[in-house]
Amino acid sequence: MLIQPITTKSPEGEKCLQDLLNRFQPADTSCRDIVADIIAQVKSRGDEAVLEYTRKFDAPDLTMAGLQVSTAELKEAYELVDEAFLTTLTKAIERIQIFHEREMEDSWMQTRENGTIVGRLVRPVDAAGLYVPGGQGGSTPLVSSVLMNGIPAGIAGVLQRVMLTPPNKEGKVSPHLLVAAQEIGIVDIFKAGSAWGIAALAYGTEKIPAVDVIVGPGNQFVTEAKSQVSGMLRIDMIAGPSEVLVLADESAQAAHVAADMLAQAEHDPMALAIVVTTEERLTTDILKELDRQLANLSRSEIAEKALKDRGVILIADDMEEAVGIANDIAIEHLELMVNDPWELLPKIRHAGAIFLGHHTPEAAGDYFAGPNHVLPTMGTAKFSSALGVETFLKKSSIISYSRQALEEDADHIRLLAGLEGLTAHAASVTERLKDR
Repeated sequence: MLIQPITTKSPEGEKCLQDLLNRFQPADTSCRDIVADIIAQVKSRGDEAVLEYTRKFDAPDLTMAGLQVSTAELKEAYELVDEAFLTTLTKAIERIQIFHEREMEDSWMQTRENGTIVGRLVRPVDAAGLYVPGGQGGSTPLVSSVLMNGIPAGIAGVLQRVMLTPPNKEGKVSPHLLVAAQEIGIVDIFKAGSAWGIAALAYGTEKIPAVDVIVGPGNQFVTEAKSQVSGMLRIDMIAGPSEVLVLADESAQAAHVAADMLAQAEHDPMALAIVVTTEERLTTDILKELDRQLANLSRSEIAEKALKDRGVILIADDMEEAVGIANDIAIEHLELMVNDPWELLPKIRHAGAIFLGHHTPEAAGDYFAGPNHVLPTMGTAKFSSALGVETFLKKSSIISYSRQALEEDADHIRLLAGLEGLTAHAASVTERLKDR
């Protein structure tokens, strides 16, 4: 049996829930010193170090001239993809673009009768770095990562979007990635991966520009590198293993539940697939479906390990308890496979993304629905949100006083400054109000 179903009130169920609530794990720091050394090398030696690491781990024959994707390579990419891909790409871009355009924030001002003006000025960062993993040596190009990270940056108004991705052994980048990048306006693309790629984006090299924000998924070396440079720039998040929680009532179909558990489990042996159901009879059918569908997967070994090691099926007394569990766990992907998901939606407080109904697989959100698939994991959905346009924006406060306004507020400002022992603060007001 892949997973042993348990009731929430049993000792096993209580322990399982406690483990899920405590699942937050800091980034794997076993590579901390290695990454720190890589960053130091890139910081001091620039492109020379980036090329050295890329030759050692990815493309042995890559030249310095080949570090940046050339105009010829960008043009050739279109000849290497088919019309079906271009059609799907165009539709996906449109969906993601339309959704994220609603996220754009406006600058605003407030005025008072005494001449005070206060407000907020919203501006994009100057440059953003998009890291795209190699995808098994380029054989499984992560096109969705290009779109989900690049489109919100473009909507925010970031003038320079720089994409980094590791090349294959021949020094090439997947044409699907190159076409996707170009279709959303990105042409500054470099062949560099892992920690040295992140370091290059953070500090800049002769060829690779330094950026203000770095986004994109990656392995433990990428994650650790992002963590180490995060004090000097913004990163999207430190993400843990991918997660899904399915809330299922009597209307749920076991085949659908199993399919979505497997879709999550095939990501990584550490992926977390959870079902919380009110129907004990459903659990037997889910287990049968998991066995049946697992045999047909290209990544069956990964999915099987994830389910055996981390899969959870919990039986709750009622849907109220099930919803409470979901809110406590604060999952990355929450699926409401229930009779009336819209009735349940107002009760959901914490989730990275919420998928409603029996015809809404999590895969739709990963690729095509429009919302971003870069989501908080490990319970951080209690206080953080999906990547979006805001990730690439910063806000400046605006304050403008007239003399009348300063006269009216002077005593209050000086009182508070005096309480804090900051006499120069108080004096900066007094000096302005002296008769000249």
